[in-house]
Amino acid sequence: MSATAPAPLRLYLIRHGETQWTASRLHTSHTDIALTANGEDQARKLAPYLLNVEFSHVLTSPLQRARQTCSLAGQGAHAVIDPDLTEWDYGDYEGQRSVDILKQRKGWNLFRDGCPNGETTVQITERADRLITRLHTLDGHVALFSHGHFATVLGMRWVGLPLIAAQHFPLSTASLSILTYDSHHPDVAVVALWNALSSP
Repeated sequence: MSATAPAPLRLYLIRHGETQWTASRLHTSHTDIALTANGEDQARKLAPYLLNVEFSHVLTSPLQRARQTCSLAGQGAHAVIDPDLTEWDYGDYEGQRSVDILKQRKGWNLFRDGCPNGETTVQITERADRLITRLHTLDGHVALFSHGHFATVLGMRWVGLPLIAAQHFPLSTASLSILTYDSHHPDVAVVALWNALSSP
């Protein structure tokens, strides 16, 4: 009798809930701030969508907004902190809005230009690819609690798209996306769900 084949890898990619800085559209990487009351509500509304999923692994960014989201969504008990899920390091642009950056640096695009004294596009791509390599050693359903820009990068690299393509795939707070493989072509990575929200 042959052993049961392991379940194919299916990544549940979750962006954290709202913070004061995300509500104000401020770039937030290493600044470790908590969810707002609305962000907590957003996170709780994710719980029913994850409740009946049997996760083989739950990984979260070390930053409290991601850890809070993980816990309020009902997945904190078995969560493991993974530093590679941390948000893009914005360097000199930490705490700034894109609209203000563009006044000083016309045409700036995070996914093409990176951030001065922060992570470059090469570094963020390497981090996402490194994480994907590790994820490929897992199987089954895996929950990933992360951040807007890094999660977008991870999604693009999952399907082999260049980093610049990420500008076309924004993620809302407390959104759920699913990265997996085509059931008919198991070697083809796909985005099965993107930026799904539990409420309008």
